[in-house]
Amino acid sequence: MQLVLHYDGAGFAGWQRQPRERTVQGELEDALGHICARPVAALGAGRTDAGVHARGQAVGVRVPERWTPAALRRALNGVLPRDVWVAAAHEMAPAFHARFDAISRRYSYYIGTDDAARSPFRRRVEWALDRALDPRILAMSAAVLCGEHCFRAFAVKGTAPERDRHRCTVARAEWRERIGGFVFEIEANRFLHHMVRFLVGTMADAASGRREADAIAVLLGVDDNSSTSAPAPPHALFLDAVIYPRDLYSTTS
Repeated sequence: MQLVLHYDGAGFAGWQRQPRERTVQGELEDALGHICARPVAALGAGRTDAGVHARGQAVGVRVPERWTPAALRRALNGVLPRDVWVAAAHEMAPAFHARFDAISRRYSYYIGTDDAARSPFRRRVEWALDRALDPRILAMSAAVLCGEHCFRAFAVKGTAPERDRHRCTVARAEWRERIGGFVFEIEANRFLHHMVRFLVGTMADAASGRREADAIAVLLGVDDNSSTSAPAPPHALFLDAVIYPRDLYSTTS
């Protein structure tokens, strides 16, 4: 079965279960164990870092056959903490694997550029910047990301095997202006560790005149991240969706 989770990442040390740390996987597995009266593993489509939010994290679980998707969703939402919510549950093909079967993932990142971005109602989910951003440079930077590229410059060194070519295929990348700031949206077949945050940090520096306007184009394909801007903070990043082939979904779910 696939669960689609929303969670506020502020209170978690990330997705993956850790000893002596509160994590989303830990809370979900505890809830599953409580309602199923036995240990149940929860396999996420990907790991989100401490502070990162989700409104589309996909999780694969195997539960006793008596559980329907609707009943499982209702029971979990009755025992999960308030900062985790099961938005949907789907019956999947028996061989479904939440991580390896995903064909793409979609993220968004929020930047606030007005004074109200420092409001307690916005600063928990936006990166409040005290500098203006040039929308033309943001658009130009996002446009060059589409297609297949090596993103080694936009990944934490050593988190992928050295034999990994660090290549990702970006289906869509764009900045949108919104009231009070901007939002960056990106969809790709895979993401490297901190990749979106490195991209946003570098694009924000380029669009505010802190570095060359064509920084993203120059850094694509570079062998290390020594010239990349610092990653944007995690609290404004959202995992929005994980996409799977339609034939993995049961017609009865």
